[in-house]
Amino acid sequence: MILRALTLAGGLFSAGIASQFPEFSQQYTQRLGGAVDALSVVVQDFDASAQATGLTRDQALEQMVGSDFVERRRQDMRRVFTRHAQLSADLQALQNAGPFMRAYHATRLNDTQVAARTWQAYQPAIPTNFAGATFGGLGFLAGLIAISAGMAILRLPMRLLRRGKPQAA
Repeated sequence: MILRALTLAGGLFSAGIASQFPEFSQQYTQRLGGAVDALSVVVQDFDASAQATGLTRDQALEQMVGSDFVERRRQDMRRVFTRHAQLSADLQALQNAGPFMRAYHATRLNDTQVAARTWQAYQPAIPTNFAGATFGGLGFLAGLIAISAGMAILRLPMRLLRRGKPQAA
């Protein structure tokens, strides 16, 4: 009886957690769009300054030498360009995707800054749509399976001991 109650509790807990994915991924995607917009301003400003002096982005970066500050700024800009490219690619993959395709592309929900800010503002919600119910159901099944498997592993030594005991006649 206790085992069934624990299994049911594990399934319900997992259902609650999994049902939050569609909303979290939607809010992550919105914040990702804001991060891309902010980085785009910096990238466009740098590119405009380089172009105004007849340089490409790479040529402008190569000219940023001379002092520790300028060298650090060059490295900062390289990180900005790399992050902008990565976040733009992630946004393109996630932007028009529904909750199931966002789950397929879940590895693109990996920017720690965007995820942390999303998590700070995130408010769990009761799933009232098909996607939330589906993720909740899948989470419920995953929880049932995980708890059942864990309990089976914990009971295995006891079963083996019972099998090894001689039967009283």
